[in-house]
Amino acid sequence: MGTTQTVMTAEGLRYRYGETVALDDVDLRVEPGECVALLGPNGAGKSTLVMIAVGLLAPQHGSVRIMGGDPRRAATRRRLGVAQQTLGFPNTLTVNELVTGAAVRGGLRAAAARPVLEELGLGDLARRRVAKLSGGQKQRVQLAMALVTEPALLVLDEPTVGLDTSARRHFWQILARRRAQGAAVLVTTHLIEESAAVADRVVVLDHGRILADAPPQELVSRLPDRTVTVRTGLDRSALEQLPGVLSVVSEHDRVTIQTRSPEELLRVLLDRDPDLSDLRVRDAGLEEAVLALTDAQEVAA
Repeated sequence: MGTTQTVMTAEGLRYRYGETVALDDVDLRVEPGECVALLGPNGAGKSTLVMIAVGLLAPQHGSVRIMGGDPRRAATRRRLGVAQQTLGFPNTLTVNELVTGAAVRGGLRAAAARPVLEELGLGDLARRRVAKLSGGQKQRVQLAMALVTEPALLVLDEPTVGLDTSARRHFWQILARRRAQGAAVLVTTHLIEESAAVADRVVVLDHGRILADAPPQELVSRLPDRTVTVRTGLDRSALEQLPGVLSVVSEHDRVTIQTRSPEELLRVLLDRDPDLSDLRVRDAGLEEAVLALTDAQEVAA
């Protein structure tokens, strides 16, 4: 693709459903080759933003441009590859017919379907009807339909749901090749730690507003919390009284403690229970960082 033009530009987006604010002055840019993960709780506005980005909704205020064009126009939609969790298939069609149809609608020859089918491991299923596919196979068909037109922007909703670990790895490898050629990716997912591994930027949306837009590690670095897991004879009430403890969660004989002072906590913990075992300390992850942002938003609201 080789273009340096911004792939997606959203400016001042606002959208309401009656009295409910879905988007409140949202600005977002996605550059060539970039993977942007859109995260946030249910009702945050993610689906509305995606529907506007792919041309299914018109913004009530503001604008979205895909490669400079309006996504509601057919010519612009051809620059988009979309895989949505809620998309259904006609059960009478075969895998090949679906992917070939997507290629032709995108202005390509039917032959463009074959290499994408092979790439996604669907070559042997090309003649199988959709009704006979498993959930994971249907997910791969959706991805093939999104990829076949070599889009400038891939918009993916929970793209790896239903895929096993190997298939997920393969999928992200495929996307890495597309991104190296200049394709951009906008992905919504509840698999937050997966986002941390693949996204260049994470956009946290809640109550229609962007709370953060930064690389995953930058978001994590803002959060000084650590997680300590341990097997200990101390009960929960005793643990909650230890210095620097933010929360305690017990599961069977194992305890998970959130703390902002791990060194001090460990000194006291070892003093109180010299027989503790299976001690582990890890930094906060992206999931904790996102929760901290949305929790702070709830408190402010």
